[in-house]
Amino acid sequence: MIDLFAGAGGLTAGLHRGSDRFHAVLAVEKDVAAAATYSANFGDVVHVGDIQEWLRDDDVPRVDVVVGGPPCQGFSLIGKRDPSDERNALWRHFVETLRRARPRAFVMENVPSFLRSQEFRDFLSSFREEPLTEYELRADVVDASNHGAAQRRKRAVVIGFRRDEEHPGPLPAATARPATVRDAFAGVRPFVGDFEPRPGRTNFRGRWLPGPFNGPELHFTRMWADIDLERFRAVPYGGSRVHLPPELSMRCWRENPRSASDVMGRLVWERPSVTIRTEFFRPEKGRFLHPTQHRAITHWEAARLQGFDDGYRWVGGRADIARQIGNAVPVALGEALGRHVAAALN
Repeated sequence: MIDLFAGAGGLTAGLHRGSDRFHAVLAVEKDVAAAATYSANFGDVVHVGDIQEWLRDDDVPRVDVVVGGPPCQGFSLIGKRDPSDERNALWRHFVETLRRARPRAFVMENVPSFLRSQEFRDFLSSFREEPLTEYELRADVVDASNHGAAQRRKRAVVIGFRRDEEHPGPLPAATARPATVRDAFAGVRPFVGDFEPRPGRTNFRGRWLPGPFNGPELHFTRMWADIDLERFRAVPYGGSRVHLPPELSMRCWRENPRSASDVMGRLVWERPSVTIRTEFFRPEKGRFLHPTQHRAITHWEAARLQGFDDGYRWVGGRADIARQIGNAVPVALGEALGRHVAAALN
């Protein structure tokens, strides 16, 4: 398999967990720290740089499966949703990889709004041209919490199979009870006040980066200001900034009482978490307070909510790793896709 826009390797990790038949022979990732994390877990198979450069300068190997998630900032409801954002068209490089690799199957994931965009219509049009006419496509929106993730995270998933294979159809939803925050945090040691990960550096392609760190080594927070701690203490279980007394509420919240009602919110033990974003360590950005402790969730806890094993190795600074965790495909969703695709390729 080839993993494009691979990030820290959440999709690869899930596919490997779903079936031992998957073997990553190549990954393409622009972010150096994310590429170093991928390499720390899956071997030195990463092309570090723009996908355009890779397609221009390197040979594309013939593989069975191509997977990837082109950056979605141009479509995301959280972002500016700029139709002219050049990242909107990065799916074209995914399609060019399919033309050259001629895989038996592929999986592309993105934000749900991608399926309603002109870019998606253009994406479908590209499969009317040879050699891509040999592929049958199915597109659907799936929620990771329906596939074993302890997190509500909706993604558009496009599954393509060559017509000489039997297409397995869309990903069926799991029937088991959804995982919860309590499930994800099982065994996480009580937080004791660490504010930095341990010292450590690794050399990746001639560049020194912090790490690698395992999950428990990322159980740290920051020194909170007194006003932050007062706000945290005032937020009840399952509550948010709407429960703050006026003297603790920010002016922008008071002037817009209906906006961003989820920020400064607490997770609850009995349900999956909200979507883990790249700034989960900032409670003012969403529902990222620990269910009962007066702090934001830690990097370790966020990685658990994304489904990463504690032994997963992370490379980069605190913001780098937070971005890798927040941008990752939930491992449980990748696992479900791995089982689904591998069974059809028997």
